[in-house]
Amino acid sequence: MHNDMLKAPDAEIYYETRGTGPLLLIIPGGPQDAGVFAGLAVRLADRYTVASYDPRGNSRTTVEGGLVDLDMNVQADDAAALIDRLGDGQAYVFGTSGGAQIGLSLAAKHPEKVRALIAHEPPTIMLLDDPSEALAADEDIYQTYKSDGVDAAMGKFFGMAELDPGMPEGEVPAGEGGPDFGDMPPEAAETFARVSGNFEYWLAHGMKPLGHYIPDVATLKKGKPRITVAIGEGSAGMPIDEMGKALARKLGIAATSFPGDHMGFETHEEEFAKAIDQALKTK
Repeated sequence: MHNDMLKAPDAEIYYETRGTGPLLLIIPGGPQDAGVFAGLAVRLADRYTVASYDPRGNSRTTVEGGLVDLDMNVQADDAAALIDRLGDGQAYVFGTSGGAQIGLSLAAKHPEKVRALIAHEPPTIMLLDDPSEALAADEDIYQTYKSDGVDAAMGKFFGMAELDPGMPEGEVPAGEGGPDFGDMPPEAAETFARVSGNFEYWLAHGMKPLGHYIPDVATLKKGKPRITVAIGEGSAGMPIDEMGKALARKLGIAATSFPGDHMGFETHEEEFAKAIDQALKTK
């Protein structure tokens, strides 16, 4: 693995690469960072140059002048700059959860840089026929953060999303039901600590901008780049399933089933890598 920093406007973006072949940019969701994709990247590195990174606001990426609300245009520009740094001006892109929203923004704003996009379980709340319930849930989590703090808000988020607190996107601080650092491999423990440290930024500045982003469907429907909307088999019947299907309907395509649930890229690494490869190679 190689890691480095990319100088961007008002920020330095941490990224890491593995493998050889066409560039595949992986965009993490919510408070996650590049570390959550370590296992998946290894399984794709024989076919792609896999690049993953810490979006601004998260982990090892630094931002000048203090943190502000997440800006989808800025996030798209950061991803485009990474593609310019690492590839021939184009890349395959996989984004999960909030990272899928960033991928959709990238594909609409910089379509010439994206060969194909897999949007895995995007929280496209605003494309639902009636987004009021999902918007109210986000607002409840945000108000819980403001009144009761990070732990209470994240606990409520994990419960609503039915995420396992032992997973990276479901991490809780040690002593609050989270896994014991001593029982984790060193790399996983380091990722756990970093991602947990991103929770407050995500609650204060990231959750609502990511969830309330409305993809530019009209631009995306033009067919360049080709888009796959991926939904985990284990997410059937959950709100994130309905959000993904709403996006697929707006784009006029069928959603594609992927292994596992919202965290399938970690729990089903080998099968998930095969699903990514198949989706990117399907014309």
